[in-house]
Amino acid sequence: MEKYKASIGVDFALKTIEWDPQTLVRLQFWDIAGQERFRKMSRVYYKGAMGALVVFDITNSSTLEAASEWKEDLDSNVCLHSGHLLPAVLLANKCDGEGRDRGDPSWLDGFCEKNGFSGWFKTSAKDNINIDEAVHFLVQQMMLLDGGLSGEEEQRDRIPMRRALEDGPCREVCC
Repeated sequence: MEKYKASIGVDFALKTIEWDPQTLVRLQFWDIAGQERFRKMSRVYYKGAMGALVVFDITNSSTLEAASEWKEDLDSNVCLHSGHLLPAVLLANKCDGEGRDRGDPSWLDGFCEKNGFSGWFKTSAKDNINIDEAVHFLVQQMMLLDGGLSGEEEQRDRIPMRRALEDGPCREVCC
């Protein structure tokens, strides 16, 4: 049996990406563990966020419902200065494991559309599958909302399943 190091409380990591020769992107990842007991503290960790990765275990369907609840919590507690909701990417983790979903997970397109996720990726944190691609996609979505990509790049990189930004701003909340 393999052992995994579970997140206890909150953990964070830093990552720097050379986006292009003129752009260096510095990211802070806050792992708030997804455990129900930390939900009351979530507002503290969301402060200053510009994007989110929400992870569920593809081998355990009950975790998808929890991912939906975390996305609702995120949307109700934080938004960008422009009033838009944060871009959030859904990660279907443990695609390397036993009992994983062997079928076509295209049904996740509809789930993401319904719940306001920018997109989704099948991932394995253990084997580093699609992690960089998911982060790259999230940064792209963050830069699009921040005006950091040119019109040409925006058209080339647009993902149609993303909720239209014209749907309205998120409601204001106080920290």
